[in-house]
Amino acid sequence: MMKVLGIDPGSSQTGYGIIDESNQVHGYGVVALMGDHMLRIQTIYHEVTKLVTQYHPSTCAIEMPIYGNNPQSMLKLGRAQAAAILAILNQGISVAQYTPKMVKRAMTGNGNASKEQVAYMVTSLMKFKKSDQEISEDATDALAVAFCHKERELTGKKSSEPQYSGWAAFVKENPDRVIG
Repeated sequence: MMKVLGIDPGSSQTGYGIIDESNQVHGYGVVALMGDHMLRIQTIYHEVTKLVTQYHPSTCAIEMPIYGNNPQSMLKLGRAQAAAILAILNQGISVAQYTPKMVKRAMTGNGNASKEQVAYMVTSLMKFKKSDQEISEDATDALAVAFCHKERELTGKKSSEPQYSGWAAFVKENPDRVIG
């Protein structure tokens, strides 16, 4: 049975969620991060390592930060993502990255969906235990990342975004989009 660990990295807390191929939720939550930035990075590494050891996912997925107004914040998010990726890879498990738009599109059909729409779809589509109550935004985002990866793995569709090896390949595939 396929189990996917989804990670939503953050510099103050990191969300996680584990689902299987039938959308059964095996666990979710947030890793609260305290102390200076380097201690937070170390905490992410250790806690993600524990999650992999505890849940034994077949594969993992992580949301990648792609934009921001503050370069320092983006650097911190990139470090948080790197700590989680390294923890996963050191356990011998593959990890895939997805943009927020790809995750939103997989979850709601709309790459510009709001966090509330994503959370609604997560709680609607996934099979939670009766004891589960309110879920944090970071955990629903992580579950959505896991769902996105699971769907891509099961359908064999590795990306909903076209992939090009360079500008020449883009131009060749899209002559109608070239001006001049």
